[in-house]
Amino acid sequence: MRRQRKLSIDPALRDDFGRRLRAWYRRNARDLPWRRTRSPYEVLVSELMLQQTQVSRVITKYGEFLGQFPTLGHVARAPSGRVTEAWEGLGYYARARNLHRLAIEVTEGGSSERQLPADPEALRALPGVGAYTAGAVASFAYERRAALVDTNVARVLRRVFAPSIDAKSTKGHRRLWQIAESILPRTGRATWTHNQALMELGALVCTARIAHCDRCPVRSMCRSAKPATREPT
Repeated sequence: MRRQRKLSIDPALRDDFGRRLRAWYRRNARDLPWRRTRSPYEVLVSELMLQQTQVSRVITKYGEFLGQFPTLGHVARAPSGRVTEAWEGLGYYARARNLHRLAIEVTEGGSSERQLPADPEALRALPGVGAYTAGAVASFAYERRAALVDTNVARVLRRVFAPSIDAKSTKGHRRLWQIAESILPRTGRATWTHNQALMELGALVCTARIAHCDRCPVRSMCRSAKPATREPT
């Protein structure tokens, strides 16, 4: 059985990438409501809503949902149908049903006000929580030094560090997670900004349709960057 080679990132490259990325994010980040909270529950709701749903649709629904269900306990004590009804307009209603199941499990049917765990592995054991969502809650709510890879992050990491990777394959997906973990900053607080910045770069600049290399803060180190175009003289 062949041992899989680990992808190594030069420490100087990793640090330069992180500094440029975080500096860009501080200047260009969108003001989104879920970026203003460290509530594990509120972060979880935003992450579930954002799965396969456009940000513009989530912004309004997010506030409305939290208005009806301000805590996990409120979700647990409500009938499943009411939670699903409050999700209307977002589609993919399994997310609402999983949130209801998760709330019942964490709060013991709504009888306690227990919070979500901070450890990514413990989060992954909860209904409807995958590797990405676990990393997001750990990082964005608890400022843990946790990696996360969604579609936008995968695209950025592949283009910058490993363009030959097949991101759709199991092996390729695993390697992208390895890269994400290897370039994490040294502290959890910096990781919060780092992870938000990776997602934002993929959403606004390094998009699926067009890689806007002329606006990219990490262009100089990207292995997929288009050559700079010269202004006509």
